[in-house]
Amino acid sequence: MQSIDLRGVTCPTNFVMAKLELEDIEAGTTVEFLLDDGEPVKNVPRSLKDEGHKLLGLQERDGYYVLTLEKGEE
Repeated sequence: MQSIDLRGVTCPTNFVMAKLELEDIEAGTTVEFLLDDGEPVKNVPRSLKDEGHKLLGLQERDGYYVLTLEKGEE
């Protein structure tokens, strides 16, 4: 599974970077995004879901979050 580290990236740049990363990935592929607590973990999952991606999980790890999603159809 591909993992994309967006820790230390502020909103809305982290969402833009996530969208760009997903452009190069086939629909149906599962991807992990590493996100900071606060605005990133609130906004990025919601925005990606609004873009048509399927959220599979959000887990807290040592001071950050791991968002797992399946890329939706374009």
